[in-house]
Amino acid sequence: MHPISETSIEKTMKVFDKIVDLQNQLFEDFKQGKEVGLVPTMGALHEGHASLVRRSVKENAVTVVSVFVNPTQFNDKNDLKNYPRTLDADCQLLEKCGADYVLAPSVEEMYPTPDTRQFEFPPVSTVMEGAHRPGHFNGVCQVVSRLFYIVKPQRAYFGEKDWQQIAVVKAMVRHLGIKVQIVECEIVREKDGLALSSRNTLLTKEERAIAPAIYKALKSSLTYAKKHTVKETHDKVVADINAVEGLDVEYFSIVDGNTLQDIENWDETPYVVGCITVYCGKTPIRLIDHIKYKEQ
Repeated sequence: MHPISETSIEKTMKVFDKIVDLQNQLFEDFKQGKEVGLVPTMGALHEGHASLVRRSVKENAVTVVSVFVNPTQFNDKNDLKNYPRTLDADCQLLEKCGADYVLAPSVEEMYPTPDTRQFEFPPVSTVMEGAHRPGHFNGVCQVVSRLFYIVKPQRAYFGEKDWQQIAVVKAMVRHLGIKVQIVECEIVREKDGLALSSRNTLLTKEERAIAPAIYKALKSSLTYAKKHTVKETHDKVVADINAVEGLDVEYFSIVDGNTLQDIENWDETPYVVGCITVYCGKTPIRLIDHIKYKEQ
């Protein structure tokens, strides 16, 4: 993992817990013609998030980072309860990366009244994560659209680890007519291949040791796929991961990278992605990853 580089900043990063205070600050920035980048996060930040922030700092005059564990996107109350919260450490990292403003609101501040809006963008929102986590993407759309309305950024930065989420957010932006550029940033991995995730901090030492087998199986399937069918490749990845004690595949879908629909043959589309979710350990911790078999 690359070390987090320190960025020289002339002013102290400001942390807001009230939306109106951030908006008043941004109003002054907009009057000066400054472009704003937004990095939406749920905190427990790591180098993957840092890479998004550094890119926003490079491409925008002002960078806003939201740190908010959004309850509406959790369909498991225990998952919400156990999600790591490390605001002080997050702010230290963000200041090193050169972020200008942090929005860290309470649930009551973000949702003064219940958000009853319903978002559904089939087929991209109804397969894979959408099928296994009912209501998850509706909650994502609720909070992300609210952040877009609050911050009014020119660009918003999302990591490719949450690959399906990017497709859903793009569909939402088109549907609502929001003028924002969605910037996709490459997945960041540990040296052993494990995709960086806030949930990794919940892994025990033993669980952390077996988790890299997920990406190992995905990566090895790139070569296997060249001489085998989609189904054979699918079955091999699932078998390889499930053979590791402590790992259990929830789903592995090999899909068209644009529509997110399952494919049966490699030549159906020029863009093929394999998306996987695996339960790790006894708790268990839910880990997601993906691999691109064919790129546009």
